[in-house]
Amino acid sequence: MTAIASAAAAAEEYAALLNRVRRDHRVLGLVLTGSRTREELATEHSGYDVYLVVEDAARSDTLPAALIRPDVLINVMVLPLAEFRVHALPGSGTEWNRYAFAHAKVEMDTADGLIGDLVAAKGTLGRDESTVLAPEQLDAFLSSAYRSLKGDRDGQPLAAGLDAAEAVPYFLSYVFAAHNRVRPYNKYLAWELRHHPLSRPEWSAERLLPLLGEVLGPRGPAAIRRLVTELEPHARAWGHGPVFDAWGDDLPLLRGGDA
Repeated sequence: MTAIASAAAAAEEYAALLNRVRRDHRVLGLVLTGSRTREELATEHSGYDVYLVVEDAARSDTLPAALIRPDVLINVMVLPLAEFRVHALPGSGTEWNRYAFAHAKVEMDTADGLIGDLVAAKGTLGRDESTVLAPEQLDAFLSSAYRSLKGDRDGQPLAAGLDAAEAVPYFLSYVFAAHNRVRPYNKYLAWELRHHPLSRPEWSAERLLPLLGEVLGPRGPAAIRRLVTELEPHARAWGHGPVFDAWGDDLPLLRGGDA
């Protein structure tokens, strides 16, 4: 079967799945995630990543096998409501999966919209969350950036490169947290920046993506310093100046001097 034929078959199977679960009283909601919810990203190779939220009393081994069969293009995860409430949230052990619910499509919901509300809470950061997370991620970024620049200064290019690579996720987590947003998976970063831009022109897809590429290449030290110096005034405007100030005598190295 060709990829296009497989995709067509998967679309038919997904439509059939929707019809089946809408007739099953144990199913409270169906949430579609992944490339299928992001325009321009879905291809004939893209699967359907589905979360079925079921009554807490329902056991997955009592549901029709077709509902929970994982295969190449249809992947269904069945979660009882109590588990879905905390899935991907801090302390759940599945925090890594949070961005899956940003831009997710709720295909089936309860009458009171509970599933949609839970998905919305997973797909964005609350203000209280951002208040705690943002300065933590900023400090982690500055720490990795400092180690990278110090490694470069001391003639340790491998260590400098590894630390530069570690700095990038912290930088992105900070910038997105400062906007009350969940950092996207690397696969979706370019799409996110183009379709849901951040608030500053320095972080447009056209400017930020090439700069991140430079961070990971031979021009890494200069690119790291550019990330730091372009970020600092915005971080201070957001009230995170004390995080920078805590670096004291090490700030000159981060900004482009010696330390």
